[in-house]
Amino acid sequence: MKPLLPFEQDSFANRHIGPSEAAVDQMLGALGYTSLEALIDTAVPDGIRLRRPLDLPGAMSESDATRVLAGYASKNRVLRSYLGMGYSDCFVPGVIRRNVFENPGWYTQYTPYQAEIAQGRLEALLNFQTMVVDLCGLPVANASLLDEATAAAEGMAMARAARKDASHSAFFVSDACHPQTVAVVRGRAEPLGVEIVVGDAGKVAFDRRYFGLLLQYPATDGKIVDYTPLCQAAHERGALVIVAADLLSLVLLKSPGEMGADVAVGSSQRFGVPLGFGGPHAAFFAVKEELERRLPGRLVGVSHDRRGKHAVRLALQTREQHIRREKATSNICTAQVLLAVMAGMYAVYHGPTGLLRIARRVRDAAALLAAGLRKLGHSVGAEPFFDTVRVTPGGRGNEILAEAARRGMNFRSFAGGDLGLAFDETTTQADLLAVLGAFAPAGKLTFSLQDLTGDAPALPDALRRTSEILTHPVFRKYGTETEMLRYIRKLESKDLSLTTSMIPLGSCTMKLNATTEMLPVSWPEFSGIHPFAPADQTEGYRLLFRDLEAWLAEITGFSAVSLQPNSGAQGEYAGLLVIRRYHQARGQGHRNVCLIPRSAHGTNPASATMAGMKVVVVECDQAGNIDIADLQNKAETHAADLAALMVTYPSTHGVFERRIREICDVIHARGGQVYMDGANLNAQLGVCRPGDFGPDVCHLNLHKTFCIPHGGGGPGMGPIAVARHLADYLPGHPVAGLGGKESIAPVSAAPWGSASILTISWMYIRMMGGDGLLRATQVAILNANYVAKKLGVHFPVLFQGNKGLVAHECILDMRELKKRADVEVEDVAKRLMDYGFHAPTMSWPVAGTMMVEPTESEPLAELDRFVAAMVGIHGEAKEIVEGKLDRADNPLKNAPHTVEDVVTSEWTHAYSRERAAFPAPWTRERKFWPSVGRIDNTWGDRNIFCTCPPVDPAEG
Repeated sequence: MKPLLPFEQDSFANRHIGPSEAAVDQMLGALGYTSLEALIDTAVPDGIRLRRPLDLPGAMSESDATRVLAGYASKNRVLRSYLGMGYSDCFVPGVIRRNVFENPGWYTQYTPYQAEIAQGRLEALLNFQTMVVDLCGLPVANASLLDEATAAAEGMAMARAARKDASHSAFFVSDACHPQTVAVVRGRAEPLGVEIVVGDAGKVAFDRRYFGLLLQYPATDGKIVDYTPLCQAAHERGALVIVAADLLSLVLLKSPGEMGADVAVGSSQRFGVPLGFGGPHAAFFAVKEELERRLPGRLVGVSHDRRGKHAVRLALQTREQHIRREKATSNICTAQVLLAVMAGMYAVYHGPTGLLRIARRVRDAAALLAAGLRKLGHSVGAEPFFDTVRVTPGGRGNEILAEAARRGMNFRSFAGGDLGLAFDETTTQADLLAVLGAFAPAGKLTFSLQDLTGDAPALPDALRRTSEILTHPVFRKYGTETEMLRYIRKLESKDLSLTTSMIPLGSCTMKLNATTEMLPVSWPEFSGIHPFAPADQTEGYRLLFRDLEAWLAEITGFSAVSLQPNSGAQGEYAGLLVIRRYHQARGQGHRNVCLIPRSAHGTNPASATMAGMKVVVVECDQAGNIDIADLQNKAETHAADLAALMVTYPSTHGVFERRIREICDVIHARGGQVYMDGANLNAQLGVCRPGDFGPDVCHLNLHKTFCIPHGGGGPGMGPIAVARHLADYLPGHPVAGLGGKESIAPVSAAPWGSASILTISWMYIRMMGGDGLLRATQVAILNANYVAKKLGVHFPVLFQGNKGLVAHECILDMRELKKRADVEVEDVAKRLMDYGFHAPTMSWPVAGTMMVEPTESEPLAELDRFVAAMVGIHGEAKEIVEGKLDRADNPLKNAPHTVEDVVTSEWTHAYSRERAAFPAPWTRERKFWPSVGRIDNTWGDRNIFCTCPPVDPAEG
C-alpha cells in the first residue's frame, strides 16, 4: 500500500484518558445518554457554555513535544552561578535522584492523611524533621513549608499571634536578610497592619514595641554574627527572635537555638535538591517547645496502632484553617513533601560525617578565595564567613563581572559596587582558580592555591558548633548505595500511590502524571539554573512562561496570568491581594468585606483574613448551592465596604450552580470583585471559561488540573489569572525586576515560583491540545457520573445538579451507616485499604460523607473495581444491621488488617482471616498490605513527639 502524507501521529490524549471509546459508550448507556456532548449539555448550564474550540496549538505527539521543549531548553545557558541569596548548586545523589525524585512511587502519592498506608513518606518526613531539629538546636520542626521567604513571613505572623499585647505592633527585619525575604515579609505585613522596620541588626534600638525580629545567619553578604546578646535583649522586651539560617552552615556553626532564637527558618534546597530556577524546594521551620501548637503547616508525630506497634502520623491532623477558618493565622495546606523527603534522604545518605566533610570543603573554598582576593589587592572584610565572600573590587566591578561572564560564571553585584561570591559543594579547585582569575590583572594568577593555605582565615572558636548532630542511627546506617537503595525501597513499599491503584479524592484530582511530562524537570538546562540568573541566560524559560501564560489565559478566558504563587493557597492569597490593590488604586481602600459561602475550602477564609479582609459567611440552600437571597442580603448590607466574593466553581458540593452569572452580577452591582477558587477547574477545560461568566480572578491548581503530581503533599503551583482591569496589579519581584509600579509585593521567594515544574503543565497542554483538554473534561464528568450512578443505589448522592447529574466529583452520604450499623466514615476509609484503595475525601464539605473524584485518567475496569469495593463495604455494614456481624468486632471496625494481624497464632474474631485480608478477588492477585493497623490519633495528639524515636533494641 502506498504511504500517505502526513504520517498519522500517536495521540497522547488516548494515553492520558482512561476509558476506551467502547467503555465511554458503555458508561453513557448506563447513564441514559447517547453521546458525551449530550451529557455535557445536560450537566453544564447552557448560559456559560463555550461555543467554540479553545484557541490553542494543535496536539503534539510525545516525541514532538519533547523535541520542541528541548529546543527551548537549549536556549537556557547554565553558567556557574555564585549568586547565593539562599540558593546553592548541589549534587543530587544518583540513588535519590532515580529512586525518589524521578520515581512515581514517591511523586504520585497523596497527602498522608490516611497514615496507615503512608508510613514510608511519614518516616522520611520524620527524618527531615529530626535533621532540622538537630541542626537548628530547637526541639520541634514541621514537615516543611514552601520556601525561605514565605517561611519567614509565617514566622512573623506566628510571632504576632503569640504576642497578645496589641501595643507590640512592629516587626524588625535585618537589612542583612536576603532581599526577596525582605520583600515577601513586607508584603505579608502590610494588609495585617504590621509596621516593618528594616535596619542594621547590630544597631537595633528598641524604641518601638517590637513583637519580633528577623535575622539572617549567615547574612546575605556572608557575614556571621553571634546573635546571643541580641536574643537576650529582645526577650527582655517581650519580642520573639526568628533566625533565617543556612542549613549547611549549621553543621559547623553555633545553632540558632544555642544563641537563644525562638524560631529558625530557611531552605533545605542545598541538601540535594536542584536549583530549578527557584523551585520547588522545601523550607524548614523549627520552634521552641512552647510554640509547637502555633506551628504553621504540618507536623509529623509518633503514635502507635491498635496492637501497640510504633506508627507515624500527621499530628494535630485537622488543619488549623479548617477549624478556625477566618481566625486562622495561616492558610498553609501544602508542604513540599517530595523535596523534604529528598533533603532528609540526603542527610541519611551522607550522615554527620559526610555533611561535615561537605561543609568543611565549602568553607575551605571560601577561605581560600578570601585569601586569594586579598593577595590580588582586593578588599575583603574581616568578619567571619561560611560560604559567601563580599569583596570590594576597587572600581573594577563591571570589568570583573564581564570577565566572569566570559568565563561562564555569575557573580552577585551589590549596590555601591561590591561583589559577592557564594560557594557550594560542587565547587572544585578549577572553579576556584577560574574565579580568582576573573579578579586577576589580565586574568593571570601568579600564585597557586597551595600558596594561599597559610593565609586562609579560620572560623573563630566562639562561633564553632560544639554540640553533636544527627546522632540517631538512621543517619549512620545507610552510607553505602546498596543500603540506601534498600532503605528507600522499603519506605516506598509502605506507601500507596497511583502506581498501586486509583486515588479517588474529591477536589484533589489525582490524575495521571505522564512520564513524558515529568522527564524535562530533570534536564540540567531547567534544573541547573539559579533563580536570579541574568535574563539573557534564561531565554528558554521565558519562552516556556510566554506559552504557558498565553495558554492559561485562553483556557480560563482571562487577560493576564502570574505564574508566581507556588501553592493553591498562595494563589488564593495573591488573588485577594490583587483585588485589594485594585480597590486602593481607585480610592476605595476601605472596601474590606469578603463574602465566603459556608461550603468553601478552609483556606478561603484564612486567605481573606491574611489579605486584611473581614469575612462574612454566606449560607447555602438545601441543594448545596449558594443561597441567593442570603447573598443578596449580605451584599447589600455590606455594599459600601464590599471587596470580594470567593466562590468555588463547580461548587464545593460537586455541582454546576446554574445561577453563577447572577451570583457574580450581585457582587459587581455593589462594587465588589469575584474571586473564583480554581480547585475544580478540571470540570471546565474547553467546556466553559470563568473569565466569560463573571469572575474577575481565579487561581489554578496546576498540581490538580494540569498534571503536576502531588508528591505526597507537595510540590504545588497556584498561578492566578485575572481580567484586564486587574492585570497591572499582578505580583512583582524586586530582584528580577518583575512587575510595575502598581504590582503587589511578591508572594513567593522566586519570581516564577517553582519554575522547573511548570515544564510538566507545558508538556500536558502541548500534547493534549484544545480538543484533548475538552475530551478530558468530558470524560472526567462522565466518570464521576458513572460512579455516582453505580454507588447512588447504596450511598445517596448528597448534591445533584440538572437531571440528577454531578460535575467531576460526587458526595456520597454515609450517615445512614452510622445510624443503622454504628459504622463511621473512618471505618469505611480504613476498610478500603484492605481492598487496596485510598479513601476518597472524608467528611468534607459535609460531615459523614465521602467526596469521590475518579478523574479522566482512570479506565472503566478501575472504576468498576472501586465500585465493587464500596458495594462490598456496604454489604458488610448491612450484615452488621442484620446481626450477621458483631457491631463491635467486624471487618470495618478492625480495619485495616496487616500481615501480622492475619498470621498471628491467635485469631479471636468472629469473621475469618481470609475475609479480613482478601475481601475481593483482585486482592489475591495483587495485595497492598498496610504496614500498621489503625493508628491511635488521640494518643498522638496528646503526646507530641516529632523526631525519630529511639531504636527498639528488638529491632536491632
